[in-house]
Amino acid sequence: MKRYTLPDLPYDHSALEPHYAGKVLELHHGKHHAAYVSGANTTLDKLAEAREKKDFAALNQLQKSLAFHVSGHVLHSLFWKNMSPHGGGRPDGDLADAIGESFGGFEGLKSQLSAAALNVQGSGWGAMAWEPLGKRLVVEQVYDHQGNIGNGTVPLLVLDMWEHAYYLQYQNLKGDWVNAFWEVVNWQDVARRLASVHTLDLML
Repeated sequence: MKRYTLPDLPYDHSALEPHYAGKVLELHHGKHHAAYVSGANTTLDKLAEAREKKDFAALNQLQKSLAFHVSGHVLHSLFWKNMSPHGGGRPDGDLADAIGESFGGFEGLKSQLSAAALNVQGSGWGAMAWEPLGKRLVVEQVYDHQGNIGNGTVPLLVLDMWEHAYYLQYQNLKGDWVNAFWEVVNWQDVARRLASVHTLDLML
């Protein structure tokens, strides 16, 4: 059975400083993200054992555990690539056009996504995603690791608002963390993801 693995960071731990401290990034990636990878693999083992024994008494909890850990793994894998030492600024080209159509422009996206991230109740994420049925970009609030827009959306840009993502550096000043994130957004990565999702139109 194929196992999940922790991806390498695409830059050094200190590369995003001063916006994201190297020690925080090291802990976030090496401990927290790694725990989701381990949790996903452990849950897959338990599901395989349940199938072998034909004992599905714990199936509901195992399915929730798999969703939690795999979603955490997916979102973190995306998060690292959504940031770059050479990030920040504004998007251009087709991505800027799509943002303009869906949010009225970059400032519209920035204000809505920032507000969504800051107002997540409990732990979660802010995200800009592609909604393939309506063929539009949407902002989601992701609670824990699962979104509240609906099935089928594909995250393109995600902002981690779990306390482990920022508290050691920004403490309770969540707004400062959100502002710092915009300084490192890798718009080239987001644009590449947007270009790839149009193939999903064939699925619906």
